[in-house]
Amino acid sequence: MDIKILKEAALKFGTPIYLYDLKIIENQFDRLNKALSVLKNYKIHFAAKSLSNISILKFINKLGAGLDAVSIEEVMIGLKCGFNKNDIIYTPNGVSFEEIKKVFKLGVKINLDSIESIKDFVNEFGNQSITVRINPGIYAGGNNNVSVGHLESKFGITEDRMHELKDMEVKEKIKITGLHIHTGSDITNNNQFKEGIKKIFSIARDFKNIETIDLGGGIKIPYYDNDTSTNLNDYVEEVSKELNKFETKFNKKLKLIFEPGKFLVSDSGFLITQVNYIKSTSTKEFIQLNSGFNHLLRPNLYGSHHEVINLNNPEGRKKEYDVVGYICEKDTFAEKRKIPNTSKGDLICFRNAGAYCFNMASNYNSRPRPAEICFYKEKFHKIRNAEDLNDLLENQIDIFS
Repeated sequence: MDIKILKEAALKFGTPIYLYDLKIIENQFDRLNKALSVLKNYKIHFAAKSLSNISILKFINKLGAGLDAVSIEEVMIGLKCGFNKNDIIYTPNGVSFEEIKKVFKLGVKINLDSIESIKDFVNEFGNQSITVRINPGIYAGGNNNVSVGHLESKFGITEDRMHELKDMEVKEKIKITGLHIHTGSDITNNNQFKEGIKKIFSIARDFKNIETIDLGGGIKIPYYDNDTSTNLNDYVEEVSKELNKFETKFNKKLKLIFEPGKFLVSDSGFLITQVNYIKSTSTKEFIQLNSGFNHLLRPNLYGSHHEVINLNNPEGRKKEYDVVGYICEKDTFAEKRKIPNTSKGDLICFRNAGAYCFNMASNYNSRPRPAEICFYKEKFHKIRNAEDLNDLLENQIDIFS
């Protein structure tokens, strides 16, 4: 996005703000569709947990995507945003069976990830069609926090318990119509993708009612110049190879599901902040911002890299800074980062702030969350108001008044 537009948004709405460029989302959706088109029978389901503002969800629904939901609230928001119930896949983890029952009655597709929850489901609803999430025993992803397909992960059904699933289907207690896999996020090693793809198609051979294979997400985008990313063509080629082998051997056509989050929206988002002070010590210079990890948690939680742009001096001579927030913790966005010379009052923008950024924001230190703005058809649109003190107090109950 042009720096002039970013500055204009800050001047119009104040800081801090989240800004999303909907054209970038559309371009990423088209890019993924083009890469997947050789597969013919597939559907893209957007991971709602990455960015769940209703205006964004409605836009993505209009593009033709389905929805990947992990909570009853995401399911209900998806339905309110116009997603067809048949295009919403509910994949919970460790939720109460009461929630699963409520979601089932909403008519969306159920994707369960434990033998225990499946047994409860069978006892309550009998022989229904469901899909299941498997744990392939593969370590993949950008770091430990986003690797979710290994044997010590809480997600999915491991191979040593697959016989229980087969027994339930043989005894006609349940109909397994789909398998789901998600090994991790930010995968650049295509061998990790290949291993997972081969594993899920191999397991699918044991289930006679299989109609869909859900390959989850994990496709990495570059976060800075010369950063690594997933080779989309190689990935799709491997999927196509394993799909063709399966369909030829079993004379059966399958539908494929893909669940991107970051790939669709990460690059569309920008967090725009302002410099409160430049603080110097004997060893460092700190850029102190009017924001913190209450707004952008990922650098502190995952060590994620977000490019830092000084909107007032984008091409200036670079100096080394630590970029920090106003939260009373080690609240660091970037350490020892080379950034153009920065002054009090400058606008500082973080790139790749579209996925798992606002959705992970909090009110820590009793700080309000910022406004969300989208840029669409050359116009700004406010899609969420900034919070204020009234929002922080709204649901509290004063027992001493």
